[in-house]
Amino acid sequence: MSSAESQQEQLSQSDPSPSPNSCSSFELLDMDAGSLYEPVSPHWFYCKIIDSKETWIPFNSEDSQQLEEAYGSGKNCDGRVVPTDGGRYDVHLGERMRYAVYWDELASEVRRCTWFYKGDKDNKYVPYSESFSQVLEETYMLAVTLDEWKKKLESPNREIIILHNPKLMVHYQPVAGSDEWGSTPTEQGRPRTVKRGVENISVDIHCVNDFRSVSLNLLQTHFKKAQENQQIGRVEFLPVNWHSPLHSTGVDVDLQRITLPSINRLRHFTNDTILDVFFYNSPTYCQTIVDTVASEMNRIYTLFLQRNPDFKGGVSIAGHSLGSLILFDILTNQKDSLGDMDNEKDAPNIVMDQGDTLTLEEDLKKLQLSEFFSVFEKEKVDKEALALCTDKDLQEMGIPLGPRKKILNYFRTRKSLMDINRPTLQPASGVTVSNIPKESGVCSKTDATGNGDYLHVGIGQVSVKYPRLIYKPEIFFAFGSPIGMFLTVRGLKRIDPNYKFPTCKGFFNIYHPFDPVAYRIEPMVVPGVEFEPMLIPHHKGRKRMHLELREGLTRMSMDLKNNLLGSLRMAWKSFTRAPYPALQASETTEETEAECESSSEKLSDVNTEETSVAVKEEVPPINVGMLNGGQRIDYVLQEKPIESFNEYLFALQSHLCYWESEDTVLLVLKEIYQTQGIFLDQPLQ
Repeated sequence: MSSAESQQEQLSQSDPSPSPNSCSSFELLDMDAGSLYEPVSPHWFYCKIIDSKETWIPFNSEDSQQLEEAYGSGKNCDGRVVPTDGGRYDVHLGERMRYAVYWDELASEVRRCTWFYKGDKDNKYVPYSESFSQVLEETYMLAVTLDEWKKKLESPNREIIILHNPKLMVHYQPVAGSDEWGSTPTEQGRPRTVKRGVENISVDIHCVNDFRSVSLNLLQTHFKKAQENQQIGRVEFLPVNWHSPLHSTGVDVDLQRITLPSINRLRHFTNDTILDVFFYNSPTYCQTIVDTVASEMNRIYTLFLQRNPDFKGGVSIAGHSLGSLILFDILTNQKDSLGDMDNEKDAPNIVMDQGDTLTLEEDLKKLQLSEFFSVFEKEKVDKEALALCTDKDLQEMGIPLGPRKKILNYFRTRKSLMDINRPTLQPASGVTVSNIPKESGVCSKTDATGNGDYLHVGIGQVSVKYPRLIYKPEIFFAFGSPIGMFLTVRGLKRIDPNYKFPTCKGFFNIYHPFDPVAYRIEPMVVPGVEFEPMLIPHHKGRKRMHLELREGLTRMSMDLKNNLLGSLRMAWKSFTRAPYPALQASETTEETEAECESSSEKLSDVNTEETSVAVKEEVPPINVGMLNGGQRIDYVLQEKPIESFNEYLFALQSHLCYWESEDTVLLVLKEIYQTQGIFLDQPLQ
């Protein structure tokens, strides 16, 4: 720019008042060209290693602008930290490095990008280094200003860049073995496209179509009014990593040595899933899982509050596959606030886990039976001995019938619940003493002697100390969950309709109909009634077309069948009926009309049964207990048309579909925002 200005200044000095006709062509060209140059707009990128290859991913526009403002603020960049990605990553501007905040992840390089070249195979634009981009920009500026093109530059890697004109800029790679004297850029292979700026390069993309990105899209389409009125903020999703530390023990390598080479994908899925189940049932690893996940969940929650001091929202938790079972066990073993604990005198039948440290005297005090402590003390009966006592033993000690039943139920239930709830992976350090009223017990079963209900479990359950969450979750979402199956094989026949998690109000069991790992929960609450799960609405409204078509054809065939049978029945009766006098004929007509009405009623009943499936979504047919606050628990996704062609082909894929399912995300958002009184713009049909 300085050379152009000096030349223009020399011209003006030699001819201070040139006439229009005497203006040199250089003057006109310089004025026109100079007005065409505009500084390039930078955009910030970060580098991730994907499939052992460097991939440059753009920050979204908001984060890029914040980074640029921090960069151009004039302050020293060393030590400057800029939160990005909703606060999940911090960019250390001076280092040009990006660090994960809530989980362990390799730091990634950050770059202020202005010039790019197109890669060989993936056709993605790769940014040049900041220093070489500056050289390119300076060269481009002079070329535009002076209108002197065909500029040739050599990069630090001896790659040749030629700026032919503003619309044609190419990049040649050096050819191995070429001599310095005989090779020219045009002889060095196929040229790459060089690009200045991020115009026509998508910088608001999301590299993974995961729960978070789907959620952001659905907020704009289904909660637009609430967003515009600033009634809601976004929902943040923070993962809890317990899988990687567990599998870093070398067991995976040992397992791979004995795995058959056939059907590799299926065996990998089996190893990955079943191995975690074995870990969960192993006394060697179970407590490790609990402690790891517990401390991690509470650490993430505490760190989030530190970084977001104005946060006033709630916290919900979601578990996938085995993770949902671990969450279920953790939530079952939580205890409510101390204030709620004081109210236990109204429901004295209490069960505790093996972390119980209460004395026998304290137990009896909670049961309001302190007056009998002296009897047990005289007989030298401690808690362990009392747990072995029968009704007859207590009767011989002079304990009345009512207190005997309370004591026996208390210790029987306490022992059973200790065995029920095995390892779990989630919350924080410290032992939780669970206090759950018997009448709201998890599951009940009648023993062979008919002595009432009691909590019962199968054998082989691992006993661990259940840590306590430092927060109360609003809702627990289970995706592709085997909870129902595990509870069943533990020997639990049913879930008491009055049972609810001590600290969590909501529970949704969400599954794909072809998921081989998923099981229902509601039949364990209402075992004697058969009913369908709630069908999750399509995020665009109504059912998927192929499901509506299938139901329509089924309904049509039922109507045709019933109409045909009714017509044949009437024709047969008319054919076989003998002629009668006039009075009798009148009676026959009335009888026929009555039969027609009866047939119509039956047909109406059939139609009611057929259409009841559609209305079940709005009107729950039965009460499924308090586990989800009186709402339905089981929710099934609608399979896609292609999935319905072959259920087995999509079985494994369906177990992983939840994280990118718009229908699943929308249900989660709907339920979370309803806790704050925010509803969908338009209810889904």
